[in-house]
Amino acid sequence: MKQSNNFPQQTHFIGVLASEDITATLEDCRRYMNEAYGCRSGHSTPIHVTLVPPFRLPEEYSTEDLALAIEKEVLPKGLGFTAKVNNFDAFGDRTIFAKVEHDPRWIALRDAVFSSVIKAAPGCTKKDQRPFTPHLTVSNRDIPAGVTSNALEVMNELNLVEDFPVDNITIFERKGSRWEAAVSLEITNE
Repeated sequence: MKQSNNFPQQTHFIGVLASEDITATLEDCRRYMNEAYGCRSGHSTPIHVTLVPPFRLPEEYSTEDLALAIEKEVLPKGLGFTAKVNNFDAFGDRTIFAKVEHDPRWIALRDAVFSSVIKAAPGCTKKDQRPFTPHLTVSNRDIPAGVTSNALEVMNELNLVEDFPVDNITIFERKGSRWEAAVSLEITNE
């Protein structure tokens, strides 16, 4: 399974699914971006905060291997908590997202999940060297140049300030051109 650029196709990533109410609001924002600007990239992926970015899981390992490692090494730590969304922002002109407020518990959760993935499937991914910025993506990659500030102005009129429970670790699998939640594991609060 190769992409045309000769890089192996990414098969998995791990994240936290957003609550239903935040998901509904952000799906409305995705529809706005599609109708106003033709954006479609990533719109079929469930609304989530990424903990481990997309990677290729070698064939000798399975989604179940990842789930078992997370169940054994992460879930007993009780790393669940309540996170807060505070309006919208962007990474330049490439990604518009709902801002998730900084909380050191995000880093602890990300590090624990990453460690369990590497133990379950050594060498399948490397730790992202960019600063960890939890966020809920609305649109990415196909945003027309020059529209980000206008789109943010419209979205920030929603005054989206809400809490949501960080109560799951979800393993996503690529199915054709779509990402689907394959396994969702419940985590508890500290």
